[in-house]
Amino acid sequence: MRKPVVVYGASGYTGRLVCEYLREFNIPFIAAGRDGARIKDVLSKVPGIDTVDHEIVEVEHEVSALTELFSGAKVVSNMVGPFVKYGPEVVEASLAAGCHYLDTTGEQDWLLDARARWGDAFAAEGLLLSPGVAQMYTTGEIAANICLETPGLDTLDILVLWKGFPTYASTQTIFTILKADWHYLEENQLQKWDPLTTFEVAVPGQHATALALPWGGTSHPVWFQQDPRVATVKVAGGVFDRAVMQGVVDAVQMVESQIKTLPPEQQDGALAEVAASVQAGMPPRENPRLNTSLDSVHASGPLGRAHCVIYGNSNYKQTGLLQAFAANSLLQEPPRRAGLASACQAFGHRRLLGALRSFGLVLEPVLTVHH
Repeated sequence: MRKPVVVYGASGYTGRLVCEYLREFNIPFIAAGRDGARIKDVLSKVPGIDTVDHEIVEVEHEVSALTELFSGAKVVSNMVGPFVKYGPEVVEASLAAGCHYLDTTGEQDWLLDARARWGDAFAAEGLLLSPGVAQMYTTGEIAANICLETPGLDTLDILVLWKGFPTYASTQTIFTILKADWHYLEENQLQKWDPLTTFEVAVPGQHATALALPWGGTSHPVWFQQDPRVATVKVAGGVFDRAVMQGVVDAVQMVESQIKTLPPEQQDGALAEVAASVQAGMPPRENPRLNTSLDSVHASGPLGRAHCVIYGNSNYKQTGLLQAFAANSLLQEPPRRAGLASACQAFGHRRLLGALRSFGLVLEPVLTVHH
C-alpha cells in the first residue's frame, strides 16, 4: 500500500519534526533517505510514532530511484539541503511522479532556478512547487500579508529573529548561500545586496537593538515579485545572540576575502569546512521557554502604514507543523496557486496562522495600522 506523503531526509532535525506533525494529522507517510538504519533510530524516538501508519525506505539520491519511490504518493516533503545542490533531482522526480513538492529553504538562487526550470511544468500539471515552507519565511510572510490586508501599502520591511542555534544542515545551507548573489526587491526589480551589508535593527518588545544580515536575501523578494500589491521588499534576519551574529558577520567577510578568491571547484569544500567548524552537531530539542521567534513587518505606502509582529516559539517545530499542514491540505484539495508559489499563495495566510495558533506555537499577531 503506497503512502500519500514522502518525507525525504527524514533522519535530520527538521525531517523528524515533519514526521512528528504528520502523526498529529494522522497522515500515513514514508520516511526516506540514504541511511535506513539512521532513519529508524531517529524515528524510534518520536513520541507515539507507532500510532501512525508509516514505513522507512532507504533510497539513492538520483532521479530514477526517487521517481520510483514517489510514484503513487501525492506530496513530497524534501528536507535534503543545501537545496541548490541536492534539490534538482528531487524536483525532477516529484514532477515525473506527479507529486506536489515542498521544502524548507530560503536559498534565493534555488527559488529563482526552480521557477525558471520547473515552474511552468508544475503549473501545467496542477502541481505545487513550494520551496521555503518554514518558520523563517512563512511566518514573516503571514505577518506581511496581514499588513497588506490594509490597501495602499506597497513596501515591506521584514525582520526575522529567533533564539537558538541553526542545525547542522541549516548551517551548511547558510554557508552555501554565501557564494550566491543576494537580492532585495525595489520597484519590482531584484537588486543585489552588497554581501557585507549588516543592519542594526530595532527589536519590537525590547529596548536593546540587534545585529541582523540580509541572510541570503531570503525568499520574500522572490514571492512578492509576483504580487501586484507589492513593489519593494527588504529582509533582515538573524539570531538574538549578538556574539553568534558577529561570528556570522566575520565568516561572511572571510568568505568574501579568502574563499570567493579560490577556484570555483574548491569553494564548496572550503565553505563546508567552515560551516562544520561553526556547527558540527545537532542542537538539543527545542525548549519553548528558551527558543522564541519574532517576525516583524513594517508595511508602508505613500499615505499609509501598518506594523505586524508575530511572537512565537520553537521555530523548527513551526517548520515541521507548516510542512505537515501543507501536506494535509494538498491531500484534500488543490492548492490556490499551482506552479511555483509560496505557502501563503498556495494555502492562504489566515489558514496558516490558524494552524500555528491551534498548536500553540505563535501568539495572536499584534497589528498597528495608520492610514
